[in-house]
Amino acid sequence: MNPWDRYVVPHIVACACSTKPIMKQREKVVPKATGQVLEIGAGSGTNFALYDGNKVDHLYALEPSELMVNKARREAGRLGIGHHIDFLQTGAESIPLEDDSIDTVVITFVLCTIPDWEASLKEVRRVLKPGGKILFSEHGLAPDEGVSKWQRRIEPVWKPLAGGCHLTRDTEAMFASAGFRLEGAETMYLPSTPKVAGFVSWGTAVPV
Repeated sequence: MNPWDRYVVPHIVACACSTKPIMKQREKVVPKATGQVLEIGAGSGTNFALYDGNKVDHLYALEPSELMVNKARREAGRLGIGHHIDFLQTGAESIPLEDDSIDTVVITFVLCTIPDWEASLKEVRRVLKPGGKILFSEHGLAPDEGVSKWQRRIEPVWKPLAGGCHLTRDTEAMFASAGFRLEGAETMYLPSTPKVAGFVSWGTAVPV
């Protein structure tokens, strides 16, 4: 891994993923997590303060970046919840948890960057208990041709600067192809955000 990706990109991503509009999106889904919870791409622990301690029994925070895991550990310590979290420093393509062991998977603004999202969602499906669910909020391909055209043009330059973030991934299509059905999903363009990076969807995904 080159120095840019190792030391610079994590800081850029942490900052970009904690803007006010994105935090508002996180607030719509994270507090709904219950039981045994797995967060995919926990990053620097941006979501930690949003979990409802009365609903969450335990949190598994999966994150491949050592730098991000260290940040997340510090955030957990600051919040006094470190003893309720197991940190899994690995990618989502191979989740080190048992089958049918998780009640809720939280995925917020990470599907755009996961290299092998198909394998990752397959793993998510494996670890979910019967009746389990995904709570998600993601940005991706815009429905407006004028915006999506610019997303396709910008993406080749955007990806290496933003840690592999894709602007043109279709969240709904990704879940559908992985065998999930969306429930109560909503979409919008984020305020105060360039439209090429600001089309978001959020809601619940359940296995079919």
